[in-house]
Amino acid sequence: MSNDGKYVRYSESVEVKQPREDEYVKACLEAFERLQRAAFDKHRHAVRGAHAKCHGIVKGEFQVHGNLPDELRQGLFKTPKTYPVIIRFSTSLPGIMHDGVAAFRGLGIKIIGVPGKKLLPGWEDAPTHDFIVANNRTLPTGEIKSYLFQTRMGEKAMKVPEELARFVTAIMRGGSAVLRTVGIKTIGGVAGQSLPQTHFLGETFFTTGAQRFGDYVAKYSVAPLSDSLKALTGTGIDTFNPNVLRDIIVGYFHHHSAEWEFRVQLCTDLKRMPVEDASVEWREDESPYRGVARITVPAQEAYSAERRVFVDDVLSFTPWHCLPEHQPLGSIMRVRKAVYEASSIYRHRMNAMKRLEPTSIDELPD
Repeated sequence: MSNDGKYVRYSESVEVKQPREDEYVKACLEAFERLQRAAFDKHRHAVRGAHAKCHGIVKGEFQVHGNLPDELRQGLFKTPKTYPVIIRFSTSLPGIMHDGVAAFRGLGIKIIGVPGKKLLPGWEDAPTHDFIVANNRTLPTGEIKSYLFQTRMGEKAMKVPEELARFVTAIMRGGSAVLRTVGIKTIGGVAGQSLPQTHFLGETFFTTGAQRFGDYVAKYSVAPLSDSLKALTGTGIDTFNPNVLRDIIVGYFHHHSAEWEFRVQLCTDLKRMPVEDASVEWREDESPYRGVARITVPAQEAYSAERRVFVDDVLSFTPWHCLPEHQPLGSIMRVRKAVYEASSIYRHRMNAMKRLEPTSIDELPD
């Protein structure tokens, strides 16, 4: 039985352009350009303006569930089908830093073989579709003005010695842990500095910002499904190792497969579940996340040199490379459209690499 009457229907009116939005977008673009130039000068190689450090790359399958109710049979999820998928594991910092410097973690998910026109200009006919998720339900910088503040903080962070950055995040994590013991919830700081340092593969990930879901408005999530992943949730890691996240991901996939569930949370009230403020958590007791697909990844080599170059230097991931039925919503997502594309153009130009969208999973090197 369908419950679609309780869910907010998508229309252009769910978005409201923010005061001085164009000015803030321009300032964000300028800040990201400075960040990327600074990273290039440091590494003599162009990296992403955010989520610069890659910790693993895997291939697998994205299987859309059958027998979904009407409100969940939307866009990519209308028809049960299995697609090849590439997943990039990363952290949110704008440079390549020691893993002891805590940051939000993310998945770049690229689904291959998706028919239909896509939203991103110049890539409308590409047979791929991207989802971007991070390990926090919300963004501390939930609208464009505070996003600009976060970007400028990122500029300052690039100038801080890594030993000092590790010390500061250790203090923030310690203070946050004390607060959690007495029931005070923390949000991880502007860039996730106070989040506990646990196993990457035990995390649950979220789009944080809203997106269209066909006829509706939603947020998406990727949650551990297999017991082997669930067992890693909350497991501590050795933050003295500068590349611990890569090492634990590679070590896991040498011996294990993994399964995640792709979930959708439908919006029921735009006041309590706003589109234009990604810092507001959408309560699950009002609208729970519901499974619409399964991601299955077999054991494999998760970080070969060839694979890293292909994913870090050739591919791009952006929430705007998608079917119109999954259009990103809100000022955070609108500014991401501009900065992600500018970041990709700079990176490919400076590295003299041609950007492409794969037509086959066989293009991902082993």
